[in-house]
Amino acid sequence: MNIKDLEPKALWSNFADLNAVPRPSKKEEKVIEFMLNFGKSLNLETFQDKIGNVIIKKPASKGMEDRTTVILQSHLDMVHQKNGDTIFDFDTQGIEMIIEGDWVTANGTTLGADNGIGVASIMALLATNEIPHPAIEAMLTVDEETGMTGAKYLDGSKYEGKILLNLDTEDDDELSIGCAGGIDTNSSYNYNQVDINSESVVFEISIKGLLGGHSGMDIDKGRGNANKLMTRILYKLKSEIEFQLISFDGGSLRNAIPREASSIIAVKSSEKSKVESVVKEFIELLKFELKTIETHLAISISESKSTLKAVSNDDLNKIINTLYSAPNGVFRMSPDIEGLVESSSSLARVILKDGSFITQSLQRSSVESTKADVANTIRAAFENMGSEVVQSGDYPGWQPNPNSPILKIMTELYLKLFKEEPQVKACHAGLECGILGEHLPGVDMISFGPNIRAAHSPDEKVQISSVQKYWGYLLEVLLAIPKK
Repeated sequence: MNIKDLEPKALWSNFADLNAVPRPSKKEEKVIEFMLNFGKSLNLETFQDKIGNVIIKKPASKGMEDRTTVILQSHLDMVHQKNGDTIFDFDTQGIEMIIEGDWVTANGTTLGADNGIGVASIMALLATNEIPHPAIEAMLTVDEETGMTGAKYLDGSKYEGKILLNLDTEDDDELSIGCAGGIDTNSSYNYNQVDINSESVVFEISIKGLLGGHSGMDIDKGRGNANKLMTRILYKLKSEIEFQLISFDGGSLRNAIPREASSIIAVKSSEKSKVESVVKEFIELLKFELKTIETHLAISISESKSTLKAVSNDDLNKIINTLYSAPNGVFRMSPDIEGLVESSSSLARVILKDGSFITQSLQRSSVESTKADVANTIRAAFENMGSEVVQSGDYPGWQPNPNSPILKIMTELYLKLFKEEPQVKACHAGLECGILGEHLPGVDMISFGPNIRAAHSPDEKVQISSVQKYWGYLLEVLLAIPKK
């Protein structure tokens, strides 16, 4: 079955067209052009602001001219991540989508349902003359995934809407009214290089098959972090055998839990069997710890080759100890909202090679003071070893408003349609709403969407039946928008 034949066809057809356009964060030129051409082809007012966000405005359908103007908001960029053995060029290729039962997924890459389903929903509404709706202002932001720069530099004067529907959450029974803020902590350190000892054997240690996922939404699920697991292996080796570290390459994206990592080490030939024994024994321990969650975890050690130099022994101790000591995962649960992660940190990227050791981590919190606390904890760990630390990309959280008028409307409507109460929640992801609220004072905001699983990983998938539920709900919400 073709993706475009799924129901609702208008939504899925636009999603397929969108996914044919490369749209990595910070490289949105093609998708911006695509959206501008789309809006103009409908003879709708279409333009972009200075940062690159696309705005498309559509008048209210007949009989709904007196309703409040609604801003429909989604982001154009997507996380580009693939499995290590997948050959794919995100800059030139469209996503290869697959239907598996009730789910749509991709062939070894991220799918882009985050936030492509939201964008496709907006496109379907802009293109139809058959669905009644109030005046719509489509707000299609750029660079949400790597810095939220589209939201940060948004020109609020371009919008008149007083209700904003953010179509960027991942559970169809939830209405999100708050989210975490975030900050990036990146470190760099130039280590001393030494020659690989003569009569050494070189090994590569590889970690693959972890679930990974969104470092906000999935941080409390107990999933393995490939960078931290590799560090544990190296720390264990360091305590028992003298070895030289040649390289370490783990993770991929700042906002994804690392699924894969590899390191290259050198040991004396006489220690060859002991190294293999120690590592293999420790691999079994790690697999036992994670057996319930990480069912496809694969860790291997094999002989390799390298012409690179190794880390000096003094720097080796600094690097391994710092990586081991850097906190990762949930830092604090919210004392006010049951089940909500308040603050966390994810060690997203580690690169060690040719005298350079760098890390990237992302701290999140729904409370500004604890966000600073976690970020400073990570900063202190790396500064203590002599690293240069740069913190950037700071964005605020979105404070929940339980008295929101649109929340009341949507809660009552959900109960009427589905005979159960929706889950009204704040989330640990970094939605754009917190930033948008600074540019759009007084605008009533809420976020919702269909079931999306494993976002930010090559296992990302979106549920077909859930998209149908979400689409029907969205249309009913538009009908229920109050008068001005």
